[in-house]
Amino acid sequence: MKNLMNLQKIASRNNNNRAFGYPGYTESVDFITKQLSKQSKTSSFYVQDFPALWTNVTSISLSIDGVDTFVFGLQYSPSTSPEGVTLPLVLGPTGPAGCSVDGYAGFDVAGKAVLVERGTCPTGGTLAGRLRPAAAAGAAVVIIYNNVVSHVTGGTLSAPDPERFVPGGFIDRVDGLPVVERLLAGEAVTIKFQQTQVIETKITQNVIAETRGGDEGNVVMLGAHLDSVVAGPGINDDGSGTSLILELFTALNSFQHNLKVRFAWWGAEENGLLGSRYYTSHLSPANASSLLTYLNFDMVSKGYFGVFDGDGSSFNLSGPAGSDVIEKIFVDDLTSKGLTVTPAVFSGGSDYQSFFELGFPVGGLHTGTGVAQDPCYHQACDTYENPNSTVLTVNAKTAAHVLSILAMEGDKLIPKRVAKRTLALGEMQYPRSIAWGVEEGQHGHSVTCGHEE
Repeated sequence: MKNLMNLQKIASRNNNNRAFGYPGYTESVDFITKQLSKQSKTSSFYVQDFPALWTNVTSISLSIDGVDTFVFGLQYSPSTSPEGVTLPLVLGPTGPAGCSVDGYAGFDVAGKAVLVERGTCPTGGTLAGRLRPAAAAGAAVVIIYNNVVSHVTGGTLSAPDPERFVPGGFIDRVDGLPVVERLLAGEAVTIKFQQTQVIETKITQNVIAETRGGDEGNVVMLGAHLDSVVAGPGINDDGSGTSLILELFTALNSFQHNLKVRFAWWGAEENGLLGSRYYTSHLSPANASSLLTYLNFDMVSKGYFGVFDGDGSSFNLSGPAGSDVIEKIFVDDLTSKGLTVTPAVFSGGSDYQSFFELGFPVGGLHTGTGVAQDPCYHQACDTYENPNSTVLTVNAKTAAHVLSILAMEGDKLIPKRVAKRTLALGEMQYPRSIAWGVEEGQHGHSVTCGHEE
């Protein structure tokens, strides 16, 4: 828990967050590199700079018939004029119909503000997938109300799209449902909405470390994201994963292992897995061919004991070949301790996605994002007091057990990813055809951790 306390102190010194683009993240990078430098005899590390889009909502307000209402500015939303806009509010279609412009047939939304419920769409995610169809149907503003009771503290459209986006806001369910009832009853409702959002490119960092020893042709990689959301310190999400792999890194330097082991602390995960995407898209052919597997640890200290469903038996979405082996090793260790294992769905919501989409075997631990697992997820209360030390310790010991097996004989257990051809540096491409699952009760990791598209 000492690592978590250090991360909490960093957040406390920096406006209660460790988010990309803010001083708390820079200090978090410094903390990790200082710890890694203590093992310089048996390992090496480097800091990988990469460009990432950073956003800042400098002003935002929403009033519904003159009543001020909390609203979160969707990341990458276009701005309104400085004066804002006053528009009639109408309901958009619900369910799957809200995912396509065809679903708006018969809805009079042109030039108006549209109120829609957040929800999973086949393409575009839970937020962008709702905003784009409304915009295509002619809406001037889109207000999305949450589909779960948690207070909204984040939400992204994944990337700027000025041609197909209109200004958008994200409100709490408790505020949205009464307005829905009024509109269904035939009442006329008017809103005033104003948002100014700055979007710019900033340079941020991943931190990559690896053992000096071990077979360079077979690399076992572990990762966790280092950044938090702006709303809080991120001690469970993902200080817990950050701390877990840091302890594994430190311990591994005292043991023999046959394979090379690599560790990554990702930047800008909360902005769309940007750090891991940059890393995987810039893998050299040699590094790509040597990478055996990737293990992800994002939120591992509060909730159920979750293991990713590598064989697809629970959610009908299996990981690349070898993911089933990884799942079994994790599950066998946890069940041997008398613990109940909850299958974790591949929702595409964390950095494993960057490896999964390129065909690398993946696995890992995840304790859940639902209110029942962590009511402080993406909230200001995700502080040092939030994690459960027992859950974190159990997961750390299980992760150590799995690593001890894979670092010794992973090349005998997991098939190597087969590339159709050798790609040049920076040529890795991401297919977009994977139908990601939805985590039960989750309210953020639907597409990316807190960057609900």
